[in-house]
Amino acid sequence: MLKRLMPNLLLLAGCALSLASGSESGRSALLVEIDGIINPVSMEFVIKAIEQAEEAQAECLILKLDTPGGLGESMREMVKRMLASEVPVVVYVAPEGARAASAGVFITLAAHVAAMAPGTHIGAAHPVNLGGQSMDEEMAKKVENDFAAFARSIAKQHGRNEEWAEAAVRESVSITSDEALEKRVIDLIAADIPDLLAKIDGRKITLGGKEVTLQTKEVAVTELAKGLRYRILETITNPNVAYILMILGFYGLFFELSNPGAILPGVVGGICLILAFYAFQSLPINYAGVSLIVLAIILFIAEIMVVSHGILSMGGVIAMILGSFLLIESPQPYLRISLAVILPTVAMTALFFLLVIGLAVRVHRKRRASGPEALIGETGQAQTEIDPEGSVFLHSEIWRAKSTERIEKGDEVEVIALDGLTLHVRLKKS
Repeated sequence: MLKRLMPNLLLLAGCALSLASGSESGRSALLVEIDGIINPVSMEFVIKAIEQAEEAQAECLILKLDTPGGLGESMREMVKRMLASEVPVVVYVAPEGARAASAGVFITLAAHVAAMAPGTHIGAAHPVNLGGQSMDEEMAKKVENDFAAFARSIAKQHGRNEEWAEAAVRESVSITSDEALEKRVIDLIAADIPDLLAKIDGRKITLGGKEVTLQTKEVAVTELAKGLRYRILETITNPNVAYILMILGFYGLFFELSNPGAILPGVVGGICLILAFYAFQSLPINYAGVSLIVLAIILFIAEIMVVSHGILSMGGVIAMILGSFLLIESPQPYLRISLAVILPTVAMTALFFLLVIGLAVRVHRKRRASGPEALIGETGQAQTEIDPEGSVFLHSEIWRAKSTERIEKGDEVEVIALDGLTLHVRLKKS
């Protein structure tokens, strides 16, 4: 319980210090920043921030936004919590060059106050199937209508341009900050946070069905930074990181199965695979891609065990490249695995299995150079007739020998087994 309360306690303590040092009026505002895709991690972070702003009775929560879009379900949960917030939520698309695209459009429209920095843009909210598969015409129309109605609904709730909100969904229109202000998509343009606070001071908004006047002049702004947990989860859900974690997981399990009892490879591999599967929950995974990558590793291992003159290796490389491209299928570039990650990973995996593991297997298969087993395969000469027993001259020594075939004196023989001090031999094939 104490661990769960600690983030809230630390935030409240930070707010108290800010109030004491930076604001004589006793009013505060919280600031959070979302810079990246909208996914379950960013959704949870914003929802927690709203809850903490409510507990701290902040004047407002400022959400500084720069996003190319993200997952529809995560966006909907975020919007629902924003609309139900007990404190005003101000969405500020910043800094210059930032964007509120796709899911970011809905989040901006849902704000009690929507603002943008100069040189930013908003739009292109047409829904896409993140799995990359094409939807039939009827289903695509249903999804489009659903998102268009959702956009109109939240725009109407805050008196914003409903027609543009629908066009952003149906036609993927995108506009600059100046155009957004002119078309009543946003409420104002602000150069920075102090300018934003000065411009929204005295603005009347509707909160919980009641009219509220914002008093943001000279409030103390406390930034709620992402903790280690959110930073780790954000990193893991990056498609490139999730892909590398999956490959490392396969490596670890392979080593553990090859060397039972090593423990460390199995532990590391298991952790990597669990983290990869966690990331896959918020990514459009195509499990045909996963299957191809598993097949590629099997083919690399088979190449070591049998002689295929490179056919299995070539098949493994092709399967891994195809699997890597198919693993995350999405029309959105930020949800795809980078080619700069795929090619080095495939090359390193192929070299690893074909060179490192191949050398290790060949060392294990190499005939011993010392000890009794080193005699197997050696060539000697029959000192006497062997039928079924006799003697053999080998390595300047005379050995007792047995054979299942008749061998004449002077014939060359090959050692096929060793039984104590008795050699089992056969005629050497020419």
